[in-house]
Amino acid sequence: MENKVKVRVKKVREGAKLPVYGSAYAAGADLYACTAEETVIPPHGTVFIPTGVAVELPAGTVGLVYARSGLACKRGLAPANKVGVIDCDYRGEIMVALHNHTDAPAEIAAGERVAQLVVTPYLVADYEEADELSDTVRGAGGFGSTGRN
Repeated sequence: MENKVKVRVKKVREGAKLPVYGSAYAAGADLYACTAEETVIPPHGTVFIPTGVAVELPAGTVGLVYARSGLACKRGLAPANKVGVIDCDYRGEIMVALHNHTDAPAEIAAGERVAQLVVTPYLVADYEEADELSDTVRGAGGFGSTGRN
């Protein structure tokens, strides 16, 4: 693929695995639990799962930590903050705050894939106060205002 970017990764725990793409065209690279043993997440609870890695993202990019669809849809486990944001100047360990949306305890095995990391460019907005905003057809219509579900 032509649209690659170099990301330096430092293992900060023994047994850490570098992020790995599951297929040639996967947008997200899997992040792995770096724990010595199984971690139990209580019903409706949140536990920080260490990945054992820190990254050096290029300036102008951000790392977005998303749920793995299998964990979220089949087991009810997803990042508590929905999408984690790793700024390009952060050098600490990536932690995944996994939330258990079920009524039963859930287990995460040592070395299990717990989330996926997408690296993407971002824009920095220059926020400017305005007395008026331009008109649009939608206007100030909020959720459901377009009449589509």
